[in-house]
Amino acid sequence: MRKSYYTLLVIPQKKSSIRKVNISGNFLKFMSFVIAIGLLSIIYFSYDYVKIKGRIGELANLKELSATQKKQIDMLDTKVAEFGKKMTELKQFDKKIRIITNLEDEEDDGKFLGMGGPIPEEKRIEGKMAGADKVIIGRVHGNIDQLLAEANHQEKSFKELLEFLKKQKSLLATTPSIWPVRGWITSEFGYRISPFTGRREFHRGIDIATRIGKEVVAPANGVVTKTSKDPGMGNEVRINHGNGIMTIYGHMLKVAVKRGKKLKRGDIIGHVGNSGRSTGPHLHYGVQVKGIYVNPRRHLF
Repeated sequence: MRKSYYTLLVIPQKKSSIRKVNISGNFLKFMSFVIAIGLLSIIYFSYDYVKIKGRIGELANLKELSATQKKQIDMLDTKVAEFGKKMTELKQFDKKIRIITNLEDEEDDGKFLGMGGPIPEEKRIEGKMAGADKVIIGRVHGNIDQLLAEANHQEKSFKELLEFLKKQKSLLATTPSIWPVRGWITSEFGYRISPFTGRREFHRGIDIATRIGKEVVAPANGVVTKTSKDPGMGNEVRINHGNGIMTIYGHMLKVAVKRGKKLKRGDIIGHVGNSGRSTGPHLHYGVQVKGIYVNPRRHLF
């Protein structure tokens, strides 16, 4: 088969003879193939280079993100550990309150939370970063679950304490604890010589002498159960404070409350007088506990 040739004319810029170069068809095809392969290779490697550059940028961003996440994980772990310490302090505080109030916690097993802290960077490197982070994340999850359980227990405990303290507050509010009127005691609780008969008698309260008309106040919360005018006690008031406690006030100038009136500590119930069987302006103050008269001085602070 006859080979085909191609003639390439080379025309120089300067005045000189034109050159002719004969190129075979097969060589031209080969060179075209080589050039095509070269162009495709350049395009491929250029694309691959751009792709690799992009991945390097992504890798740098991922490294930066990973470093940030490591810091955040460490901070979270540290905060969980600090929260665990606070929960331990709260538990100890709860225990102190229960000791003071004599309210035992049956569910208290005496155990306190043990929380960790961040793993040092050198340990991360020694123990492979990803593995160390997994350990921290697992520990944080475990600590959070433990804290949630402890917080639920603590919430229940504080609710119990709150109910107990509310009852104590209510009990304190209804327990006579202040002077119904300020003055000086002229006759104590117990046996004495009667200023009227000269005989020995039992005085069921104390006599507080002060100026006539001075305000008499309720020493605790309660309900007025009686207002009367008695030949011996004069203008008298009785207040039921609940829990079996009753207070009695006698010889008042006038009464400022009616039966059934609800009172709070410090409310005015009347004024000091000299009514009934009395030798001068004073307030007779008596206290009954479950029907038995007791010394009112126990309730004066």
